[in-house]
Amino acid sequence: MEPVKGFSDYTGEEALKREKIIENLIRNFKLYGFNPEETPVIEQEDFVKGENEFDEAVSDIFKLKDKGNRDLALRYELTFQLKRTAKNKKLPYKRYQIGYVFRDEPVSSNRVRQITQADVDVVGSDVKNEAEILSLTGKIMKELKINAEIQINNRKLITSVIKSLGISNVEFVLREIDKIDKQGEDVVKLNLAKFIDKITIIKLLKLLNKPLSYFKKFSGFKELEDLIKLCKIYGVKIKFNPKLARGLSYYNGNVFEVKTKEMKETICGGGSYSVNNIPSTGISFGIERLSQLAKIKVEEKKVLIISIGEDKKAVKLAEKLRKQGIVCEIFYGKITKALEYANSYGIKQVIFLGKEEVKKKKLKLRDMKTGKESWVSEKELVEKLM
Repeated sequence: MEPVKGFSDYTGEEALKREKIIENLIRNFKLYGFNPEETPVIEQEDFVKGENEFDEAVSDIFKLKDKGNRDLALRYELTFQLKRTAKNKKLPYKRYQIGYVFRDEPVSSNRVRQITQADVDVVGSDVKNEAEILSLTGKIMKELKINAEIQINNRKLITSVIKSLGISNVEFVLREIDKIDKQGEDVVKLNLAKFIDKITIIKLLKLLNKPLSYFKKFSGFKELEDLIKLCKIYGVKIKFNPKLARGLSYYNGNVFEVKTKEMKETICGGGSYSVNNIPSTGISFGIERLSQLAKIKVEEKKVLIISIGEDKKAVKLAEKLRKQGIVCEIFYGKITKALEYANSYGIKQVIFLGKEEVKKKKLKLRDMKTGKESWVSEKELVEKLM
C-alpha cells in the first residue's frame, strides 16, 4: 500500500540524512540558548485559525472531528501555539521545536502535505534577536554545505509603499507581491488587475525594483537599517529584497527568507510578529527541503559481529564495543547470509567469531569494501574501529 499523496516514508540513507540534519539543528539551536518545547499536533479549529483564517496556509488546514463532534484541526505551523506556551514565561522566552505540520494543498516535488518543521522563536524580542537568528541560520547553511542567500525586507516598509499609491486592499496586495519570485510578474499582474488599475500596478512594480536607499522616507526603514548593521557585526551576508513580504499576515516588522538557485521554493523563512501583544521573532526550517539540498555524509560507522556458534561470547564482545561507543550488531546464522546483510545495509566492517577465533584468542576482521582480512586482539580491534 502506497502512502497517501503528499506523505512519505523515510528509510535507509534518506532517514539517516534527515536524522543528521535534525541533530545539526538541535546542536546549533542549543548553542544559541534556545530550549526545547513540544506541543500537540491536533488543536481546536478556532485556535488553529486564529485571526489569520484568510491566509492561504490557514485555509489549507486539515479539519477533523472527534467522537464528541468537536471541531479540530491539524496544526499548519508551530508559531501560533506560542500564544499558549509562552504565557507567564520569563522574557525573553527562547524556544525551539521540531515536529510535524500539515497542509492540505496541491503536491509538487518540493511541496508536500506533511512537513517536518524546525522552528526557533524569541518571545520578548528586539532587532538584536533578529540578527542573532540570522547568524544562526547562516551557520546552519554553511555546515550543511547549502549555497544559500539570506534575503530581508520589512512589512511596515512594503505596506507603506503600497499605501503611498492609494491602494486600500493592502493584505491582498502583500500576498500577491510575495508570489512574484515563485510565480513571476506576469501572473501577479493578472491577479492584481482584479482590484487595481493597470497604471497603479506598473507604478508599484517599478517601486519594488528600487535600491534600499530609495526607501529611507518610508515607515520601517529604520528597523531594516538596524538589522543590516547588526548583521555586519555577526558577519552575516544578507540581501535586501523589496518584493519579499511572507505569506502569513501576522508578520509586522522585519521579514526574512533563505533562497538558493538550486530550488525555486524558499528553504526557510521567518520574521517578526506579536505573541499576546509581545514583540517576537523567529524562523522556520523545513527538513524536507534541507534534506534535498544538504551536502553531508551520511555513512554510519557500524560493525557487524558474525557469531559462528559462539553466541555468548558474541554478546559479551558487542557489549564491550558498545561501552566504547562503537555501533555494532550481532548476526546469528550462516556466514553467507551475514555478509549479504552487511552489504545490504552498507556495513563496512565485519568481525568473525567462531571456534577458531576463540582458540587463537584473536578476532578476524574483514573490510567489506576491499575484502582484506586481518587477525586482531580485542584491544587492537577497538583501536581500529574508533
